Amino acid sequence: MKQKLTAFLAFVFAIVMGAIIPMASHAAEPAAEQGSGQAAHERLADLLEDEATRNALIEQLRKLGEDEAAAAIAADQGAQTVAGRIAGLTQQLAQGAVNESLSAVSALRIAWEQLRAADPQALLWVLGELALLMVVTLVAFKLLSVAAGPAFRALDRYGAGGAGGEGLRALGWIRRGLAVLGAALVDLLAIGLAWLAGYGVALFLLGEQGSLRIQESLFLNAFLAVELIRLVLRTLLSQRGDNLGILPMGGENKAYWSAWASRMVYFLGYGLMWLVPVIEHYLTPELGRAVVIVILLSAVLRAAVVVMQNRLRGRQALEALGERMQTSFGRISMTIGARTWHIVALVYLVAVLVTALLYPEEALPFMIRATGQTLLAVLLGIALAAVLTQVILRRINLGDELRMKFPLLEARLNAYVPTALKIARFAILAVVLAFIVDAWTPFDFGAWITSDKGSRFLGQLASVAVIVTLALLVWLVVASWIEFRLNPDAGAAPNPRARTLLTIFRNAVAIALVVVTTMVVLAEIGLNIAPLLAGAGVLGLAIGFGAQKLVQDVITGVFIQLERAIDVGDTVTAGGITGTVERMTIRSIGMRDLHGTYHLLPFSSVDMVSNYNRGFAYHVGEYGIGYREDTDEAIVHLRAAFDELLQDPAQRDEILDRELEVHGVTALADSSVNIRVRIKTRPGSQFPVGRAYNRLVKRHFDAAGIEIPYPHMTLYFGEDKQGKAPPAYLKLLDGGVGSAAASVDLPPAPNDAK
Repeated sequence: MKQKLTAFLAFVFAIVMGAIIPMASHAAEPAAEQGSGQAAHERLADLLEDEATRNALIEQLRKLGEDEAAAAIAADQGAQTVAGRIAGLTQQLAQGAVNESLSAVSALRIAWEQLRAADPQALLWVLGELALLMVVTLVAFKLLSVAAGPAFRALDRYGAGGAGGEGLRALGWIRRGLAVLGAALVDLLAIGLAWLAGYGVALFLLGEQGSLRIQESLFLNAFLAVELIRLVLRTLLSQRGDNLGILPMGGENKAYWSAWASRMVYFLGYGLMWLVPVIEHYLTPELGRAVVIVILLSAVLRAAVVVMQNRLRGRQALEALGERMQTSFGRISMTIGARTWHIVALVYLVAVLVTALLYPEEALPFMIRATGQTLLAVLLGIALAAVLTQVILRRINLGDELRMKFPLLEARLNAYVPTALKIARFAILAVVLAFIVDAWTPFDFGAWITSDKGSRFLGQLASVAVIVTLALLVWLVVASWIEFRLNPDAGAAPNPRARTLLTIFRNAVAIALVVVTTMVVLAEIGLNIAPLLAGAGVLGLAIGFGAQKLVQDVITGVFIQLERAIDVGDTVTAGGITGTVERMTIRSIGMRDLHGTYHLLPFSSVDMVSNYNRGFAYHVGEYGIGYREDTDEAIVHLRAAFDELLQDPAQRDEILDRELEVHGVTALADSSVNIRVRIKTRPGSQFPVGRAYNRLVKRHFDAAGIEIPYPHMTLYFGEDKQGKAPPAYLKLLDGGVGSAAASVDLPPAPNDAK
């Protein structure tokens, strides 16, 4: 794998060399800007005085002219076809790579000639002073870092404090954040003091007093940049203490990545910011350009090898992190990242190399700025999402009094938390992606925000968020108020009618809020809702004509509810069905009859309602006695039965009037004399009270010997023409005929019937 990767990157390097590396005249511009015009002229005169250098330069210029002419001819010949253009570009790239290789060899030969012509003693003196500056600066930084050790340890202990205990978790995060910030400030102070020490040595002890030579200034600048980058690495990887970092990593991984990243920063920082400018200034710009290519290619190859070596380790770490994610989006993102992170890293490395070679003057600042902005956006997004997760996922706890009045309010508030967290995470992700696109593309996120389109979009987004939030608040208030009215622990228990109406009102408010909010949001985002309203009106009219029965059900149900004709729990007769109301909607009523059968009646079929649960009720009883019985005595026993009924605790509370209402004799029926009485009861209690009273009436009549007659029948046997009755044959069983048997005069029976 390493050999294949190295060969691939070397091939990419060879292909892009010709078109990437600028002309010698363009490459010399940075060096000319660094040095004075007089120094550049002197170096050019020195080069031209040397015969070998002059001949090499002339040969190179002629070669470049021939290459340009050949490239122009090839471009003209192959401009008509895509294949020709590709072939010409490939040839140009290959020729350019060869030319740049020859240019690098020529520049190396020129640099060697310059070194041979230089004064060895002066060169060694300059190198010695530079080495002294390096030693002083690096040793000063090392000593300052060691001296700051107690401060780092104290900050580490402070960051570890308060981490235990569920209730102190938020305080622990704050303490750790302050500890990380304090460690970064102490580290920054050490870097600054070391840089000042080196600056003082270079300014007052080396060379001419009060002035810095270019190599010294470049080294100090490189030292400051490298250590600032390493400060960020130390802050991320907790190199100063276990509680002084941001990324949660184990000790082995932390040591590995810290060492590798530090070496890479040293190599790139001092190579590109110190070595290359020194070579370009004192030797040749072409040689500096070749060193840049070598440094970048070496760094990219080394980084690619490290990425491939840690492919499985990175995948396992990302998969483990995904398992700890609390959302499916986070888990899926981590799973995808675990499988593709090495591909993204390799693409990034190739992009770094190609960008640096295509735009040498702007590549390093652009890559540093884009990478830093990307890392900063990602880290801030992760940190903000983690803080929101810790804050939002903390369960909302209401007081006991509020929980008693609004038992569902706490659950309703906590139900909004996952949705709010998802929306917040989506917003954070969108902002992070916008900053990443802004870093790597010509898209300017800040300019877009200040533009008319950006301002309008953000204004619409804010308006929609406010509208939805207000709608949710209105629903929360209405639902909580209805819940309060339906809660028997908060005051008087609601009656069934109030419970039914409040339930219907809650559903109506929910539908109205959804419709109104949707319309307002559509209007806010710029959609014309007038056709939508017109279409909805036409559709509603069509539905009204096509569903007249449904409309009748709804309207009848509304008026029945407003007139309080039926409540849940009432015993009613409606639509020919008598039963207990179990369920009511805006369209239908559900009843269960005495046999347990459930009936669902649309309100349009209810033309009359008989409700047995309104105000009070009566048990109306008619009791028949025999014609030979005394009605006044029967009434006395009816009252006695009522007095005994009042002694029953289960029935006494259901009777509203303590006096039995006797209507007297109501009918002289065929077999009985009927006496009517009435008992006033609570609504719905007339049935159990009547059953209990009937039981007591039977007992009292039986004890007094009062006959409760059953129907009597008179048998007529008819007469013949002589006026004689036909014979009737009777057989008397043992025990005789009861006292109530009628006596019948019968003719003598025939002898065979005796």
